[in-house]
Amino acid sequence: MSDLSQIRPTRRVSVREVFGIDSDLVVPAFAERDDHVPEIDAAYRFNPDVTLAILAGFSRNRRVLVQGLHGTGKSTHVEQVAARLNWPCVRVNLDGHISRLELVGKDAIVLREGLQVTEFQEGIVPWALQRPVALLFDEYDAGRPDVMFVIQRILERDGKFTLLDQNRVIEPHPDFRLFATANTLGLGNLTGMYHGTQVLNHGQIDRWNIVATLNYLPRAEEVAIVLARVPSMDTEDGRKRVNSMVAMAELTRKGHAAGDLTLLMSPRTVSTWAENCEIFGDPAQAFRLSFLNKCDEVERALVAEYYQRCFDAELAESASRIDDGGGAPAA
Repeated sequence: MSDLSQIRPTRRVSVREVFGIDSDLVVPAFAERDDHVPEIDAAYRFNPDVTLAILAGFSRNRRVLVQGLHGTGKSTHVEQVAARLNWPCVRVNLDGHISRLELVGKDAIVLREGLQVTEFQEGIVPWALQRPVALLFDEYDAGRPDVMFVIQRILERDGKFTLLDQNRVIEPHPDFRLFATANTLGLGNLTGMYHGTQVLNHGQIDRWNIVATLNYLPRAEEVAIVLARVPSMDTEDGRKRVNSMVAMAELTRKGHAAGDLTLLMSPRTVSTWAENCEIFGDPAQAFRLSFLNKCDEVERALVAEYYQRCFDAELAESASRIDDGGGAPAA
């Protein structure tokens, strides 16, 4: 395999042909796949507006931040665009344990000709900066303040990175790209859904060239994704069931927006529910294990009511059964 730092995009691909989006945009792509290129997920459905924003990042070297609720496929969206461009992509989850040293690098003891010597080992940021890599910061709004200021240095399109420990200034590779995904837009945990998210410096938010919002897909597209994930449900009865499952998810989203529920069903949860239906053979039991047991006990009666509306079947958690002395199930 050739040296990653030496390869360049040599192809031009049509957005209309590759992504099915009505646009005349043509973007650069690599001729060959590298080990760092994500695998193509044929079932993935692209949001046209967000896809064009991400493609602008690849083609025009724009810093792109994708924001949206959990389970909408924000990080996967960036990876799947990269996969179709054969663009190497490295995903870093900015949980509270990622430190500045892990991003920048640190001194480490290594063996050289049988002797122990101290040697500086680059972190992921200087490594990626010197290569044609799309660096993707997942859960960007959960990063620690010291980590955020490391990222701020490379948010400028031509931003050079100074390694103080090495007295070295790194020039970014011409094909280095930077992306991030976040549940909030630097506002912190206002809703109580995203514990651990930080209030971000608005000077840093302002440095992102493009901010795209990825919402949940229309019902027909979400149904198509679930059927692609669970092909065994692609029958007449299965399609009806999946349509009811997505309708159920939509009710939880409306309930959350109205303040009636603290949790909502993401597309990821719906796919998990469908997969669990395969395992247990019972949509009610699979629903209980996939979502209902995660809900607050005081909200389960309302969620059971949503289920009854969509499936015309009553769960043990429904208010009417509890009032009749049915009680909650042991599961």
